[in-house]
Amino acid sequence: MAKKAKKATARPGSARGIELTAFRVADTALQIAAGGQQREWMDETPDRFAYRCLPLLIANQAGWDLLCPTRFSLRWDGGVGLESIRFRWEDEPHPAIASHFGSGVLTFTPGYLFRTTKGHNLWARGCPNLPKDGIAPLDGIVETDWAPFSFTMNWKVTRPKHWIRFDEGEPICRIVPIPRHYLENVRPRTRDLWDDKLIAKQYTTWNESRSRFIEDLHAHEEEAVKQGWQRTYIRGQNMRGARMQDHQTKLRLRDFLSVGK
Repeated sequence: MAKKAKKATARPGSARGIELTAFRVADTALQIAAGGQQREWMDETPDRFAYRCLPLLIANQAGWDLLCPTRFSLRWDGGVGLESIRFRWEDEPHPAIASHFGSGVLTFTPGYLFRTTKGHNLWARGCPNLPKDGIAPLDGIVETDWAPFSFTMNWKVTRPKHWIRFDEGEPICRIVPIPRHYLENVRPRTRDLWDDKLIAKQYTTWNESRSRFIEDLHAHEEEAVKQGWQRTYIRGQNMRGARMQDHQTKLRLRDFLSVGK
């Protein structure tokens, strides 16, 4: 008689078992969406060349975004008071957006209490590869597996006396769960390349190949021009021709599901 297969269960804290729950604590809670590949500045590069950079594309998608709830502009006069930021609303003023700390800091209130699997923090930061003229997002890392506190997402104005616009639906915060102590467990070191002959050989082979390709491209060699760029990394292929089994060219993050009442 055949043995009954055991049901696979995710281990707490494993990649399959990490949970991220957003408890709504305000009626004005911001919309959350999985990070997307598209960037307007990347669209505007010649032949959309920026989309050939796989590390950029993966970073663009790595996490979930809180979205701006309305259209507005702000201007900081350079002062330290809360009133030093002036708002210009295109719709009604939104209670999730305010000058809360002064000194040119813009504050968004997400409207959630976030909870992560035990041993995991939540990194709240600006949306990757989405620069904004005149203002910069401020990062924060929160122990969301236990803290019964909500947090705010803050931006620091870097150019006083300049109007800065936010659009409805624009990402204003990227959230990414990370294991606590993960970075502290990293053992950083430096070594000479030729300490590892296999890595050295693969690197020098790649470097020579890249140099030849760039020379051919500048010389308008037909094959190089036809290729446009080398696709070795995007294929997940090393210099011996082997393809990496867990190579990623796209992230498929789950959307937030509404559970219970």
